[in-house]
Amino acid sequence: MKKIAFSIAIIAAVFTGCSINDGTEVVKTPVTGEITGDLTVSKTYPYGNYTLKGFAKVASGVTITFEAGSTITADKTDGDDAFVILNGGKLIAVGTAAEPIVFTEKSKVAGSWGGIIMYGDAPIVNSATNPAPQTATSEDGLALPYGGSNATHNGGTLKYVRVEYAGQVITQNNKEQNGFSFYSVGSGTTLENLVSYKGNDDGFEFYGGTVSLKNAISYGNADDAFDWQDGWRGQENTNWYAYQEVVGNYGMEIEAKSVNNAFWPKVTNITLKRAAGTATEAQSEIQLDAIQFKKEGNGEYSNIIIDGYKNQTTPTAKNGGAIQILDLTTYNNQVVGGKIKLTNVTITNTDNTFISGASTFTVAASSFLPTTNWAISTTATGAALTNGAWSTVNGATLIK
Repeated sequence: MKKIAFSIAIIAAVFTGCSINDGTEVVKTPVTGEITGDLTVSKTYPYGNYTLKGFAKVASGVTITFEAGSTITADKTDGDDAFVILNGGKLIAVGTAAEPIVFTEKSKVAGSWGGIIMYGDAPIVNSATNPAPQTATSEDGLALPYGGSNATHNGGTLKYVRVEYAGQVITQNNKEQNGFSFYSVGSGTTLENLVSYKGNDDGFEFYGGTVSLKNAISYGNADDAFDWQDGWRGQENTNWYAYQEVVGNYGMEIEAKSVNNAFWPKVTNITLKRAAGTATEAQSEIQLDAIQFKKEGNGEYSNIIIDGYKNQTTPTAKNGGAIQILDLTTYNNQVVGGKIKLTNVTITNTDNTFISGASTFTVAASSFLPTTNWAISTTATGAALTNGAWSTVNGATLIK
């Protein structure tokens, strides 16, 4: 029996890559392959290095699985690339802290591909008058419909996944692609320990839906670290970390398509940091701020660290601040209406606490947010994340 048990232990070590009793480490050999076109049959891609060509689309009813440690590499020289999960399809990409699944691009230039795009049929709201369920057309160049009434839509499970060098700016390319784009994705989807690294638009963007995001890093993305619209209402969001450098707009850009909703998202444990000298992406931006509310954006946010949102002097002068309310309607309906709550907020190295985003309305800082919905402190801890291979790029850790 001892010989049989020892043989089983050796076999297990070979197939899992674990050490055996003599301390020898078994090295797994990655497979290679290509991913392209419509993915119409469920498949598991074993640990390996894969080339992504074109818009790979996971069809409805299909589940695509990547094993931990896999790398999927796009190449902008052979055309536009993105990994797309269509409504009804699923992506199961479960890495580990030591063996993340990485979607990247060969040139390592921001904006070189479309990132991960997921579609669902969870509720969206983009009109105050149209009855539910409402729909809209995607901005990613595919022009696909999204929206519906399936609040628990399940697009799969993403854990310890990093997307690098993605993003397209809609004003330059007539399409918007981000590190991660979630179109009406539902609460049945699991999003945990995700990294969006040095993209040319937003790190994470939600277009309506009910999905929540836990343990997320948005690092060096040229537009907003976290962005949403269409009445996104995720309720279990926690541990969001943003670091903006060189070029970046808002840490969080919050809007609701000008609809005064009776619901809102909730996020706890947030860290928003901006490196010295970081300029706005487009000089037409009115301000540069950690959190911007506009077009009836709202929500509950707690345990927040804001650092480094200082006034910009070059190339053009702009005010920097912690909280911006862009328009009077948002102020009247969301602030005065008690639908924006920020508690346990620690602000450092930031020139202004509150900014009115438009010259057409001005609110004194002393009355900007009701004291029942605003609480500043010196003890906020922000995002609680642990560095590892999942949060390390080119030898540098992303959590500063």
